[in-house]
Amino acid sequence: MSNTELIQDYVNTLHKDIHGDEEDLVTPRELASWLAARDLVRPNVSAGAADLRQAKELREALRTLLLAKNEIEVDEAPAQAVLDRVARKAHVELRFEDGAPALVPTAAGIPGALGRIVAAVHAAVADGSWQRLKACRCRDCEWAFIDTAKNQSRAWCSMRSCGNREKARAYRKRHATHTS
Repeated sequence: MSNTELIQDYVNTLHKDIHGDEEDLVTPRELASWLAARDLVRPNVSAGAADLRQAKELREALRTLLLAKNEIEVDEAPAQAVLDRVARKAHVELRFEDGAPALVPTAAGIPGALGRIVAAVHAAVADGSWQRLKACRCRDCEWAFIDTAKNQSRAWCSMRSCGNREKARAYRKRHATHTS
């Protein structure tokens, strides 16, 4: 799994929907299972309520940064502060693995796993793939997606759902203004 795919999957553990949100990380056990399934922690690691709160805070901070990259006006400073806190708690350090520099969390357990996600952000920025990772502009979606358009112009996760809905809203708004 690439760094951008890991970040995308993590942000998408909360499925926002016009019919209601669906949360994949409801319990600390679900958080630990999700992280273990991606080899970010040992399968038998335990998580607590504070770990779950921090994991969700990190997820929403990442979503905020992805929204900002898709021309949504958000305050990025608090989100960046969350990433800084997670990195410090994970004791993220510069290491040389196989002769190449990498940011590696030295903390164990859930803090180390969350640090690996922050390190994935750094690696994605470094390899240029971070630019293609965005969150859907539709405020009742905000699904993370990888912009595969040649000119990196995608605004919605899907033109079939959010794109069409948003274009229809804009159309109705324009026509309501002209007929009033």
